[in-house]
Amino acid sequence: MRNWSARAFNTAPDSENKIHGDELAKEYGFEGGLVPGVTISAYLIHPVIELWGEEWLEKGFANCRITSPLYDNENFEVILDTIKDNHINTSLIRSNGVLSANAEVSITRELPEPPLLRKDKLVESDFTAPQATKEVWEGLKEGGCRAFKFYWGGEDPLLYLRDENLLPKLLKPSEGGLSNLCFLLGCSNWILSGNAYMNPWVHLQTVSQNFRSVPFGTTLISEMSVNETYEKKGHEFVDVNVNLFDEKDEGCVMSINLIAIYKLRGTQTITNK
Repeated sequence: MRNWSARAFNTAPDSENKIHGDELAKEYGFEGGLVPGVTISAYLIHPVIELWGEEWLEKGFANCRITSPLYDNENFEVILDTIKDNHINTSLIRSNGVLSANAEVSITRELPEPPLLRKDKLVESDFTAPQATKEVWEGLKEGGCRAFKFYWGGEDPLLYLRDENLLPKLLKPSEGGLSNLCFLLGCSNWILSGNAYMNPWVHLQTVSQNFRSVPFGTTLISEMSVNETYEKKGHEFVDVNVNLFDEKDEGCVMSINLIAIYKLRGTQTITNK
């Protein structure tokens, strides 16, 4: 088992969430645009997939926590610590020695019953998400959220490294690769921001369970439920569950618990136009 080093790639510099762009991020005291939390999470898992392969994509569990920013083109190292045969802790260390993120990763030998598709109402083409507030989240908690569809495939699939050749072989799109964690966790970000507009906002933690791998050319249906909102140290948080289903047979491929800061301390939120 080996540690893994790479160079960070900001996969969302032009995102609607301006915290990933240099201009707004610097206004909040960061060195530049933040590498997305889903991308950092994929870094934490990369050496595990090299070790366990498709078995992790089919039965893997991961609790990924972002603790400090990572920036585009910054060198980093992921350090692995074996707890037991099917359980590994990983830590992402920035080039300055600061811990950026950590994860508890394992293979679930006996999978729980997967969530079932509720068949929530799919988002309409002309839908405009309301501004994220405590009241809006409470409304979504009581009345339900819109479902979204996301496609793993096409000519420009989401990758967590600039060079596809640096990906594990089973994740390379040019070879019909299986979906990577950056895309799958990205689905939870996209449905979250699709139901309530947030800008800027910060992805902090995901706890995810895989139920099957996702082949190239798969359309996923994403459904979300709101657990709670709360305030801590001036930041406003939202906690949601997201389930991803294969459109073809409606089987669950992944369940995700996502925690995010939807309004940063002292933020004047950018409105949704």
